[in-house]
Amino acid sequence: MLTLISRLASRPGIFLSMLVASMMLNVLALAQPIFVIQVLNRYVAHGVDATLMTLSTGTLIAVVLEFGFRQVRMRFANVIALKPDEQTSMSNFRTMLSARLSALEQSPAGLRREFLSGADAVAQAFSGPNIATLLDLPFALMYLGVLYLLSPQLAGIASVFAFIVLLAGIFGTHGVGAATGAMIKQSGEGGRHIGSVIKAAETVRVFNARPFLMHVWQIHTRRAQALARLISGKRGFIQSLTQTATAAQGIAIIAAGAVLVVRQELDVGAMIGANILAARALSTVARYAALSEGLGKARQQIRLFQEFQRLPAELETGAALGDYHGGLAFKDVSFFYPGSSTPLFETLDLDLKPGSVLLVSGTNGAGKTTLCKLLAGLIEPKRGEILADGVDLRQIVPEWWHQQICYLPQEPTFLNATIAENLSTLDPEIEPDGLNRIIERAALKPFISESRDGFNTMIVDNGATLSLGIRRRLALARALVTDGRLVIFDEPTEALDEQGRQAVYDILNDMSKEGRTIVVCSSDPNIMQAAQFALDLNQKPVPRIVPNPAHPGIRRAESAPETHQNGPEVIL
Repeated sequence: MLTLISRLASRPGIFLSMLVASMMLNVLALAQPIFVIQVLNRYVAHGVDATLMTLSTGTLIAVVLEFGFRQVRMRFANVIALKPDEQTSMSNFRTMLSARLSALEQSPAGLRREFLSGADAVAQAFSGPNIATLLDLPFALMYLGVLYLLSPQLAGIASVFAFIVLLAGIFGTHGVGAATGAMIKQSGEGGRHIGSVIKAAETVRVFNARPFLMHVWQIHTRRAQALARLISGKRGFIQSLTQTATAAQGIAIIAAGAVLVVRQELDVGAMIGANILAARALSTVARYAALSEGLGKARQQIRLFQEFQRLPAELETGAALGDYHGGLAFKDVSFFYPGSSTPLFETLDLDLKPGSVLLVSGTNGAGKTTLCKLLAGLIEPKRGEILADGVDLRQIVPEWWHQQICYLPQEPTFLNATIAENLSTLDPEIEPDGLNRIIERAALKPFISESRDGFNTMIVDNGATLSLGIRRRLALARALVTDGRLVIFDEPTEALDEQGRQAVYDILNDMSKEGRTIVVCSSDPNIMQAAQFALDLNQKPVPRIVPNPAHPGIRRAESAPETHQNGPEVIL
């Protein structure tokens, strides 16, 4: 209800117009019971046709005007709902995009999908028709008040039934909301299994995972069905209670009214009119009760929104160096994942001057990819500082920092967009000539040329349908767009053929000659022997940092001699 109030308060002028329209249409709705009372008491008693014509014409005018006010109110309600729905959708999407990766990844992917799709449930719960129903609810008191003027006894009966249905709606909203919250979490769990079926279809078949997935899906289905039955049962109870209350109220009103008529405390016209008024009041309350499922789901979705919105966000304001030169330093850096008994590394101290080349080595799981993510600003160290030209990365605006680095992840993923759009996210103003030079350097030109739509070829399923070699070449091309002074390559030659590896060697050679700072995780012998320093992450818990004995001499990159085209060395 607070959500509804905030939405209405955001447009006070429209809200006031809706209140006026609601009042007018509900007042006009009184025309029908008044018409019935007058026809039975005046026309039937006296038989004057002019009286019937006048009453019928006046009531028809009131019905038409009521329809007009309902339409006007609905237009206003849709206007009120439009902007908040868009703001909720945009806010949720922005939250997902700006939350710190380390915090976001603590939530299951399925729950994140539910978070993003939850805006639709809130929009449906507070749609124009539902807002109109909620605005009509207070006018049930008006019908009961008019009924009281006709007969306090009948008004008391109608009030009891309206109160029962109102309580059912209120408790139904809370009860359905709790079950809906469990259903949201269960849907997130189901989304995890659906992801396995869709994104790992080959793995499912080759490794005979079908029985396992059928088993876990059966468990999920049974739990989801149990929750669905619970929600359906609560909804069905409210519907049955409303229908029963409507029928019982009609019987009670007519029976009690008949007694009053016999006692000559009420006439027949007033009795029939009272029945209509009581039905109006109860139907208004019943429409609210029918919203219990939607409102309950909206309550849970809003709670989910609030949970995600409490996640720490990346900086939007902060330091942005005027000219980053490539300096990089680790000061007492430690990192461990939640739940881990030992750190990946700790007390890491290193000072890389601009133009340095650092090789990071270690077995699988030693922390190479984690170190790259730390440098890219995707996650933060648990202790210590990572400094870029003396400034802590935690103080630097991430969007600016990402434009200063050339980052090639080990497992690249892409947007479901065109190749050109994927390559230009860090530089939307890049010209076609620039894109052509980049794909030439990344040995990607044959693939682009053979694609039917060239740069406009759509990447689907975040690139999962592409071969690993093509994905890595696309990622290499994307890394070159920034022309950054810090190069972070995670296993750059993995899964590449000879042509692709040579492209990586040439790019690293060029970058070294340009004096860029290079941090590369690799087991490629040609890259290993070219680095100036080696960081051994197998050494636990404090990594060992030594000059690379395979390097023929530690010299500044700008003094390195030319490398021949057929030579794979990065720097000498």
